Order: sequence, then C-alpha cells, then structure tokens
Amino acid sequence: MPPNIGFMLAKATQRFNERLLGQFAERGWGEIRASYGSVLVPLFAEDGLRLSELGGRSRLSKQAITGLVKLCEADGLVERDRDPDDGRAYRVRLSAKGREFRAVAEEVQQGLEEELVRSLGKTNYKALMRALEGVMDL
Repeated sequence: MPPNIGFMLAKATQRFNERLLGQFAERGWGEIRASYGSVLVPLFAEDGLRLSELGGRSRLSKQAITGLVKLCEADGLVERDRDPDDGRAYRVRLSAKGREFRAVAEEVQQGLEEELVRSLGKTNYKALMRALEGVMDL
C-alpha cells in the first residue's frame, strides 16, 4: 500500500493515545479517554473558559464540545457554572480532581515528548511540530 498521509496521521495519533492512556491507567487514571483532551488541554492552559471559547480552541462544534464536557463532568474532572457576565452562557473549570489530574497529564506528556525527541532528534521533532501545526491550519 503506498503511503497515505491521512492513514499515517490517524495511526500515529492512535499509537500516541495508546501510550498516553496506558501511562494514565498505570498512575490510577484509567477513566480518562483520549477525547477528553479536547476539553482538558485548553483548560490546563486557561481555566474557566466559556463553553464557546472551549469549542473554538478545540476546533469542535458546540454540540460536540457540550457532549465532551458532560462526559468530563460525569467523571468529576470539570464543573460548569453560569457565566456571571452573561447568564445565558456557561464557564467550564477544572474540579479539584481535574487539577489533580493536570499534574499527572503534564508529567506523562513531558515524558512522551522527551521520548520523541530522543527517537527523532531535536531537529526532526521541531520539524514535526511545525508540520502538524500546518496540517491543523489547513
């Protein structure tokens, strides 16, 4: 089969997520799903985002991000509150459990990135990051 960029990106993502989730489970966080990253990663960067901001940063529809937030909420990782500036909107913030998981997620992520740098070399790693940003901006 000739190389197919879509297939390769999908399989690379699948493998990375397998490694990520495996390490989370080893640390007692087996309930975490790969899809939770669309909610948690933006909140790790800036907690207390409006639901619409969270969807925009995750590049997901309002319906999709709402469903993921509900799943994260059911697992106790986030909480939703009415936005004090606009009662029609919701803000999403990390719960105490979500903040506890953040430290684990950052440690695991850093370890996997260090492994990639060792495997690819620093120059190729940086090139990969630039290339992935380009793909995301298509």
